[in-house]
Amino acid sequence: MLTKTRVLVLVAAAIAGSCLAADGGTGGRGSGIDRANFDTRIRPQDDFYRYVNGGWLRRHPIPADAVRISAASQVNDVTQAQLKTIVESAGQSKDADLQKMAALYASYLDEAAAERQGLRPLHAELKRIDGLKSPRELPALMGELGQIGVRVPVGNSILNDSHHPDVYVLILHQWGLGMPGRNYYLGDEPRLKQIRAAYLAHVGRMLRLSGDASAAADAAQVLALETNLARAQWSIADDSDPVKTDNRYSLDKLQADAPGMDWKAFLAANEIHGHADSFVVSEPDYLRAVAELAARTPTTTWKSYFRYQLLSAYAPYLDKALVDEGFDFEGRQLRGIRENSPRWKRGMNLVDESMGDALGRLYVERYVSPVAKTRIAAMLRDFIAAFDQDIDRLPWMTASTRLKAQEKLRTLHAKIAYPDRWRKFDSFKVDRQDLVGNVQRARRFEYLRNVRKLGRPVDRDEWYMTPQTADAYEWLPQNEVVIGAALLHPPFFDPDADDAVNYGAIGGTLGHEMSHGFDNVGSQYDARGILLGKPGWFTPPDQENFDALTQGLVAQYSAFEPLPGYRVDGMQTLSENIADVAGAAIAYRAYHISLRGREPPVIDGFTGDQRFFIGWAQRRRGNYRDEELIRIIKSDEHAPPQVRAVAPLMNLSEFHAAFGIKPGDRMYLEPERRIRIW
Repeated sequence: MLTKTRVLVLVAAAIAGSCLAADGGTGGRGSGIDRANFDTRIRPQDDFYRYVNGGWLRRHPIPADAVRISAASQVNDVTQAQLKTIVESAGQSKDADLQKMAALYASYLDEAAAERQGLRPLHAELKRIDGLKSPRELPALMGELGQIGVRVPVGNSILNDSHHPDVYVLILHQWGLGMPGRNYYLGDEPRLKQIRAAYLAHVGRMLRLSGDASAAADAAQVLALETNLARAQWSIADDSDPVKTDNRYSLDKLQADAPGMDWKAFLAANEIHGHADSFVVSEPDYLRAVAELAARTPTTTWKSYFRYQLLSAYAPYLDKALVDEGFDFEGRQLRGIRENSPRWKRGMNLVDESMGDALGRLYVERYVSPVAKTRIAAMLRDFIAAFDQDIDRLPWMTASTRLKAQEKLRTLHAKIAYPDRWRKFDSFKVDRQDLVGNVQRARRFEYLRNVRKLGRPVDRDEWYMTPQTADAYEWLPQNEVVIGAALLHPPFFDPDADDAVNYGAIGGTLGHEMSHGFDNVGSQYDARGILLGKPGWFTPPDQENFDALTQGLVAQYSAFEPLPGYRVDGMQTLSENIADVAGAAIAYRAYHISLRGREPPVIDGFTGDQRFFIGWAQRRRGNYRDEELIRIIKSDEHAPPQVRAVAPLMNLSEFHAAFGIKPGDRMYLEPERRIRIW
């Protein structure tokens, strides 16, 4: 069965055996564990996260220009320095893309030019906003500003059609809030009220810097308008439901359903009209609310709203007063960052955002070894075998559902490290003397690249992140998992480390992403990537059993309170929590498959199982500002990292056995409360 899995194409015949060394353990490699990172004053049975990471946490305070210091942020720092070296080498290169990147970077570093120009680079857009005369003109203005990355109430994406995944479809969705999400406008917590007050003052100062004589009053109107938008927006849980958000519309139907807006003009301004006879509206009642607000909100309020959103989107590229004001709210007030990043880092972020694929090509050439990619491909075989065994043994799943699950597993596709083809930037124009123009052209270049997909077959080789991104994702319409090259570094993956640690670390990520195809959302997509809805390929009884298990997980995670007064929302984070719990279980099984019947040695005083769980916990290490934890809790689909480090393990009996966790220990969870889904 496994030989039919597409992911096996990545595994060469030369690595047909296990990636465990023939000496029965590490092939001469170290454990991948640094005991200096531990806090041995803490028992692993009481707080496994701090037992593994406490020493590291003490030695790594959060940098003044960051919201956190974590395993991922440290990898990103190394990667960013490597990318800087690439861009600064342009003088010795004939590579056209590299020369454009260097010019773009230089335009950002020219702080004196930005200071001289002030708001002049946005003169045309500000004039366009000031010229708004009636609600009838709103759709065109929204389309024009949206193309250059300015937040507007309705956004659009071009992605796989959930019913015909080989075809692209236009999706209209909620957007347009200046704070991270609706909870920041509607929440009663004191901290959220403080942030709202800070936001109001910030909007007023931004408007004043643009010459608005009634900035304070106008800012109040902007906040009131955004609050009305927030009230109409869907929760994260509802917005993650693939059936609720799959609403097919024609232009005539949308115009009848939300008559306060000229939707034809909106599509035309987005350069989409005529390219999409039908499309998807993710949140229909939100679009109705936007149409109603468009009709009844004074034009002067809309002017202030769009003026602020334009300034907010481009403040990092303007004069010092606007850079500082933008950072004061976005960084200091909202996220607790003490000081702005060095200008070179911000410049590199711009290059990465604008030409990330071209930069990734050079990053791979210089810094990515094919050996790590080969090792991960070999590990994937063990994960597929683990999932296959798990499907055969699940007590809650019936035979017909097992067949569908195995079909989906057989057709799973993996993309590892970097793409086989790279995007071209031939038509992207860069002017070393025109920073704001470069940003606008970069954003519009990417926007139009996506719009041009409409009417074309889906490019299944496309990546939705760059290889220099230390992350991974699963894409349900294509039944694929994607692992970025930047993740192939310690503590996520260490080619010199024992397999136990690697299976716990990068393996936990692999298991997490793979399990998304089988979770509360992924189970609604078949092996071809077609959305079936509930119960999907589950039988109705299996769906009931699955839902009962997940409700236990909702209750379990909702009991975590990472900050006083801020509990995890178990429903908001359900899909990711399922993936974490399943990912840990699958990774553990894959590790034992990799042993091929051999007994792993004790290394650095730890058994193989103990090293596996240590690997899981140390890749989650991180110090986070309280403001960032609040943002995660209130606006993210993931639980905070310290919860993700321990909650999945508490559900594994193998973890309890490895560290002798017993009743009375803080890490103990009664067997009947341990959730095992996959």
